[in-house]
Amino acid sequence: MFTAKAQLTYTTNGGSIFITGYTGSGGSVIIPSTTNGMPVVGIWNNAFSGKTAITSVYIPSSVVSIGDTAFQRCSGLTSITIPNSVTNIGMDAFFVCTKLTNITVAASNPEYSSLSGILFDKAQATLIQCPGGLGGLYTIPNSVTSIGADAFEGCTSLTSIMIPNSVTSIREFAFYYCLTLTNVTIPNSITSIGNGEFESCKNLTSMTIPNSVTNIGQGAFEGCTSLMSIMIPHSVISIGQYAFDDCENLTTATIGNSATSIGGAAFQNCYWLTSVTIGNSVTSIGDSAFEDCYSLTSVTIPNSVTNIGQGEFYNCFNLTSVYFQGNAPSYNGTVFQNIIGNSIPTTVYYLVGTTGWGSTFDGVPAVLWNPQAQTSGVQTNQFSFSIIGTSGLVIIVQACTNLANPVWLPVATNTLNNGTSYFSDQQWMNYPNRYYRFSSPNY
Repeated sequence: MFTAKAQLTYTTNGGSIFITGYTGSGGSVIIPSTTNGMPVVGIWNNAFSGKTAITSVYIPSSVVSIGDTAFQRCSGLTSITIPNSVTNIGMDAFFVCTKLTNITVAASNPEYSSLSGILFDKAQATLIQCPGGLGGLYTIPNSVTSIGADAFEGCTSLTSIMIPNSVTSIREFAFYYCLTLTNVTIPNSITSIGNGEFESCKNLTSMTIPNSVTNIGQGAFEGCTSLMSIMIPHSVISIGQYAFDDCENLTTATIGNSATSIGGAAFQNCYWLTSVTIGNSVTSIGDSAFEDCYSLTSVTIPNSVTNIGQGEFYNCFNLTSVYFQGNAPSYNGTVFQNIIGNSIPTTVYYLVGTTGWGSTFDGVPAVLWNPQAQTSGVQTNQFSFSIIGTSGLVIIVQACTNLANPVWLPVATNTLNNGTSYFSDQQWMNYPNRYYRFSSPNY
């Protein structure tokens, strides 16, 4: 390896020069078009990585290739011009260049173009790279059909992004580490949210997933620490591993009725998660899916679930009730690891007619959930009945006025002390019809 003009290190290959590093003190850097009579044709991976004092770089028209992460973390770089000779730009070439506001491409470049400082392919159908210093609101032009992998990665000044319906594909890690991003509009043209797509978007407070999405990838929202609630629509079939891991402030999660699997650690470290609704098509829940969900007190497992992973509720110290609507599922390892024997006991409840249950399930007491109404009638201007069943059951009595289009509302909470409780409704005369049903506290 040799030194070119005392600042650039390089290597030779087939009579051509490839820049491999920079040893200067910063400021403006000029890459020569030739060295020792040989053309400079490429900038290797990481060649200028982490050189924070560089403010500008001149790339000669002899260069045809810019390698992966070539200028990553050049936090002093403000603008860069891509000559017409460059036909290959590697992944994350300008990652976390936090002052870079403008990428300019020569108009005659056959592979790339630029618009408003953003790097595109020649047809401007694929958005390749947004400079890290671009701030505020950005609206993607209607010509774009695809957002490339890592396209907005490390854009730490953007607050909002509008994605048009022309976009049909968003690649993995497209918005990774967009620390200031608070709002993204995902159009109905999108069918998949890729791996790590919004990972570490720490100021993203809300997200609407459209009904067109069928897949949520691995780590898609991992580390979105400001996200407070998520509604996964019925269109989604699978939820990847770590999808919502480390969403510390997530309090509610609803999983639609088409999802068949919940990936391992999908909601791990969601410390404030208090309510989760699992859709009735889920058959498998991966290892540690709800590990360290300290605030989770109860959860209902639908009858579609046949397998539960290891450490499912590890460290869920406040979990008191798990309601199973189907047969006892198979499990690998310890479902309730590190909470058995806690001061707040956990109880498993199962329904009449289901199979595979004993007095315990993975070391946790298993109790039959079997409330029944008896001796109903009108007494002293109130409708009343007795509820009988397994002692200690907590029953939510719900009521509605129209069975054709029911809207069930809770009217009372009853605990079956010694296997019985008394319910009365003093409001029954205010309705032409009044119907009742029983529910668990989490259903």
